[in-house]
Amino acid sequence: MPERSIAEQVREYLDAHPTLGDAIRMGIGNHSAIARRIAGDLGPGSTDAILAACRRYPRGRRESHRDAGVHRVLRMSRIETRTKVAALTLSQGADVLQRLGDVVEELLDESLLCRVIQVSRGTVVIVDEDSVPRILRRLREAQLISVRKNLVEVAVTSPESIEETTGLLRHLAGILAVQEINIVEALSCYTDTIFLLQDDDLTPALAALTKTLH
Repeated sequence: MPERSIAEQVREYLDAHPTLGDAIRMGIGNHSAIARRIAGDLGPGSTDAILAACRRYPRGRRESHRDAGVHRVLRMSRIETRTKVAALTLSQGADVLQRLGDVVEELLDESLLCRVIQVSRGTVVIVDEDSVPRILRRLREAQLISVRKNLVEVAVTSPESIEETTGLLRHLAGILAVQEINIVEALSCYTDTIFLLQDDDLTPALAALTKTLH
């Protein structure tokens, strides 16, 4: 079997590492830095040839069509932020949801933030920091796994066509990843793509996401 060319190896590597591939396609990745990263992982080889392959990284018809759809949706999207957000991780069980029932209804009636997300090993509740004591009063001590405060919520609100647009969440998450921004929680529901981030990541996240909306 003939040995694969450097260009083929680089293409396969970038296909397997979509964050780096997206950074090149979006024009926000440093080709030299990415080439050094690939050279370090692939082993000894010609860095110049790897760099050239990065610059020629293909953008096929399907990829172009997908990217066009993503950018079309983003041009019609807007960004909303919320500070002083907390995420509570609770144990699994019907009793937890029953205990949350009344307080969730109260928070929603007061138009306060309240997101309840069921995961495989428990329940995550996202609320304003001021609402945390109201949640904790309804729970048994053993039902609380952790409370994380000093978070911010960044929501990209898009038109309904987002439901038929492939790759939007990956695109936005890739932009944050390139900026080395840690995503604490992420969810995509109906027209909203929501990221929960650490407080000090709000400014760079807004700058990066705002740029991609134009």
